[in-house]
Amino acid sequence: MKKTYITTMPNHIGAFLKASECFAELGVNITRVSYNKAVDSHTLFIDAEGTEAQLREADERLTRIGYLQGAGDEKGIVLLEFRLKDEPGSVTAVLRLIHEFSLNISYISSQENGTDYQAFKMGLFVDDGDKLRAFLNRVESLCPVRVIDYNHSERVYDNSIFYRSFVSGLMQTTGLPEDSRDGLLVNSNLVMQMLDEKGLSPYKTFESIGQFAQLLSACRGAAFSPRITRHRITDSTEVILIEPPCGSNTAILQSLGETLFIDCGYALYREEMEAVFRRLLPDWDGMEKRVFITHADVDHCGLLPLFDEVLASERSRECLALEYAGKNGFREQNPLHKPYISICKALTRYSPPSPEKVRGLWAERGEQAEDLEQIGFFHFGELGFEVYQGKGGHLPGETVLIDYAHHVAFTGDIYVNVHGMTREQAAYNQYAPVLMTSVDTDPELCARERRAIMQRLGAGSWQVFGAHGMKKDYQVQAEPR
Repeated sequence: MKKTYITTMPNHIGAFLKASECFAELGVNITRVSYNKAVDSHTLFIDAEGTEAQLREADERLTRIGYLQGAGDEKGIVLLEFRLKDEPGSVTAVLRLIHEFSLNISYISSQENGTDYQAFKMGLFVDDGDKLRAFLNRVESLCPVRVIDYNHSERVYDNSIFYRSFVSGLMQTTGLPEDSRDGLLVNSNLVMQMLDEKGLSPYKTFESIGQFAQLLSACRGAAFSPRITRHRITDSTEVILIEPPCGSNTAILQSLGETLFIDCGYALYREEMEAVFRRLLPDWDGMEKRVFITHADVDHCGLLPLFDEVLASERSRECLALEYAGKNGFREQNPLHKPYISICKALTRYSPPSPEKVRGLWAERGEQAEDLEQIGFFHFGELGFEVYQGKGGHLPGETVLIDYAHHVAFTGDIYVNVHGMTREQAAYNQYAPVLMTSVDTDPELCARERRAIMQRLGAGSWQVFGAHGMKKDYQVQAEPR
């Protein structure tokens, strides 16, 4: 059994030794440790492996020595501003009082400003709320003092208990429940550790996660403004393309009175997307709702629980089933991608659909030989698609639909119209490549799959619908005879 401990330890010699001895005495194996004093001088992440009984005893011991925080614990950094007279020795009395209360200073900043007073800022590590209140009562007899809200973007201020303050900011931005805290703490640390080892500044990592969360939140409600366009295929067949600011496109394919959705975006925008669906489809509430997914990524599958039937490749069906069972899907089986995807699932409130709704259309044929291989056919209304499956360059189970008679293709994320994105889409799409190192499972393989798609399009004018960006009009010249 494995468990991640988020420990809060005193910043002095032997602190980690004490925790290590606790695990060693119980026969618990430490499999990962992450500590970066430049990021947080008190928080240490420890992955441990042992029996359920051993880990339960470790919980109790670490709690007794004050390394694990309970829900009611008040450990953290408090930033105070003391208004001191600008004269020699004015801070001495405050420092003596801090020493008397055994408070640990984590940050100091002060500079004269041309007045008779200085705003002297200090970050104090506090593990007892009553002690802090008693200290504030005493210090007010010496000088005016106020508590300043922590701002994690002000890097020079303080980096103690950074993770908790950072995650609290994420939760406040997106309105997440308290039970998402530990997952965000652990996965934010995993992303930081992974990218730190690759030479990326830790603060760049946290800045990217924070900006990603803010972007997701900023596009909600009245600010949700997808680009919606209509594309005629035949007199009786049309594609309505919905391009939200964040997440994948949703294509609504209508033919001969039938409706099929292709991909469906983030769960975070459920209310906003349902409002769009009702506006575009007056019978939305009473209609049979079917959706086809090009692959099982979180930004393509967030609204699947809305639908009566989910059509997918067999491998995509398998991925969704793993997630429903609480196991790692294909994306999370990649150690480089798992932390970001876990954060993304939490921030967007992702929930996989019931396996009973998901129908795998094409049976697996064993190991795939070609980068892009035909696996079957799919008919809808007037359209007859040849179905191709990639070898997993972007994600195992990825599929492409090509109708040669009507020159229309749905390519998922193997091919997207990078140059046809809105400003908001371009901003959103910059974060995943940073936080996952690459959006593709195998970038070189995905590039070959991309070329293979274009090579399979016959001569003529094509409408190519990628899962991000506007439709691409693509002309294939006939080869000279």
